[in-house]
Amino acid sequence: TCKFSIAMSLSKTMACNISRRMYSAVQSTTQVPQQAATEKTADPLTDRFKRRHTYLRISLAEKCNLRCQYCMPAEGVSLTPSKSLLTSTEISRLARAFVSWGVRKVRLTGGEPLLRADLLDIVAGLNELRSQGLQSIGITTNGILLQRQARALRQAGLDALNVSCDTLVPGKFELVTRRRGWDRVWSGVRHALDSGFPIVKINCVAMRGFNDDELVDFVRLTLDHAYDVRFIEYMPFDGNRWSTRKMLPYAEMLDRIRVEFPNIERLPDEPNHVSKAWKVPGARGRVGFISSMTQHFCAVCNRVRVTADGNFKVCLHGGSEVSLRDAIRSGATDDELKQIVSDSLQRKKAQHAEKLLSQTNPTLHQIPT
Repeated sequence: TCKFSIAMSLSKTMACNISRRMYSAVQSTTQVPQQAATEKTADPLTDRFKRRHTYLRISLAEKCNLRCQYCMPAEGVSLTPSKSLLTSTEISRLARAFVSWGVRKVRLTGGEPLLRADLLDIVAGLNELRSQGLQSIGITTNGILLQRQARALRQAGLDALNVSCDTLVPGKFELVTRRRGWDRVWSGVRHALDSGFPIVKINCVAMRGFNDDELVDFVRLTLDHAYDVRFIEYMPFDGNRWSTRKMLPYAEMLDRIRVEFPNIERLPDEPNHVSKAWKVPGARGRVGFISSMTQHFCAVCNRVRVTADGNFKVCLHGGSEVSLRDAIRSGATDDELKQIVSDSLQRKKAQHAEKLLSQTNPTLHQIPT
């Protein structure tokens, strides 16, 4: 699902000062979970802060047909050998187990999940879990291959579609992704709506000096189309040359949009929301802001992740992982997998914001965003 190096980096001293000020702002505008419970819960998906995790994100692939600058290097990308990736059978088993424990929403990510040859089989298998409580099957894609797969994916049971696109200018798309294909992405988006998807969410990473002049144009897309445009604050990942200078805060984005759309309205938050929803009155679509840096949502986080090589992650920005793949291939029962998951969730931190500005994270293609 994560491009563009602009401007010179701030001096180390200035960057540290800005980082400290930004963290202070984060602390004053966000909530953290209440004090951890002392007793261990019997529910494997509930952590010690009583957050219940009903949303599973599974990465199907590390490889990608783009080379977005904030996600991965242009050349020499280190990929896990195919034999070490989860098979469709292993994915099906894990999904079935998680649904039996209480997961209600599954999203397939990458890398680029549409590169996976058995994608339709995986989606169809997930669709069979609806009778056991699964309520939503989603995917996040760069959209390059969407036009030829959208209808089949919809028929297989996919009901939620996110397309990552950070610019409405073809030349800037080529610059930031190091590949051509802007027209293919938007042809795929239009074809998805024609194939029966009620809405298409457009994920846009906002970067100062790159696409901050396009915010209003993205909002205009929602006026006449069933698009939910979601602006994502630029986050630090290993190799993306992150600096506070590139990061465009939620509040500033909203101020800029209000110049053109002063009547844009705040919508009620959904349960376990990560996106702050807004809408221009009369528009078909909506606008959202994912403020992971300035107003994090750790207190209501309900997400867990499985990487393409089968590692279980309880936090996108956490370094702790445990291999469910190795457990499965060693003959673990579902009860043993449940214990591994439960133990991992009991180690989940209250929040990530205090470490996010300084820690080294994996490259984005390696984790299921």
